[in-house]
Amino acid sequence: MLAGCGGGADGGNSSTPSAPAGSVKAVAPPAGQDWTQVVSVTPEGGYVVGNPDAKLKLVEYGSRTCPTCGAFGQTGMRPLEENYVKVGKVSYEFRDFLVHGPPDLAAALLGRCAGPQPFFPILEQMYIDQPKFLDTQMKIAQDQAFLQQTQNATPAQVATAWAEKMGYLDFIKQRGVTEAQARACLTDAKAIETLTKMMQEGTDKHGVNGTPTFILNGAKVDGVTWPQVETALKNAGA
Repeated sequence: MLAGCGGGADGGNSSTPSAPAGSVKAVAPPAGQDWTQVVSVTPEGGYVVGNPDAKLKLVEYGSRTCPTCGAFGQTGMRPLEENYVKVGKVSYEFRDFLVHGPPDLAAALLGRCAGPQPFFPILEQMYIDQPKFLDTQMKIAQDQAFLQQTQNATPAQVATAWAEKMGYLDFIKQRGVTEAQARACLTDAKAIETLTKMMQEGTDKHGVNGTPTFILNGAKVDGVTWPQVETALKNAGA
């Protein structure tokens, strides 16, 4: 059983990387770009922004419906990108970890739908808009007829139903994704398999049991807030 959101850095399993011999130096981006414009899909299935050869590699296992993750997204993503990713010191990878099941699945599939370049702006906006989505989610949780209807449905059918009910379809359509594209993403069996595998690997390899969980250069960060993550980055030489 997953611990849920807010439980990603419980005591005992966390560690913070020790500081290297010297500070990590800034690295110039490709001509005509800055590092926040360099985004790609990782072999694990996450999306990473920044210098692919950055000395400091920060990975977040996060849930788009987790309020603790939302707090980091609202307060930490901008300073992380502006102060650390943009200068080439840190790469930041986000891996969806579906602690809340169907609503997370719907949000994750649509959040990945537009491809690499818009991934992080869409993620940040989902977190900014999270309070209204969570209000809707709480109402849906009381809709017994809807829950019964989706109980024996396939993952693709469940994701589509929740995306419609939550307003995620309208959200993603406002960001350049057509309804046909969005519905195709919601029924993409390969994408659903990628998300499932990514969660399992997070649990097996990194001991992820809740969100957000931050991994810095392979070690779990002891903290879930932006000040705590920033302290870990500074301690590691950023």
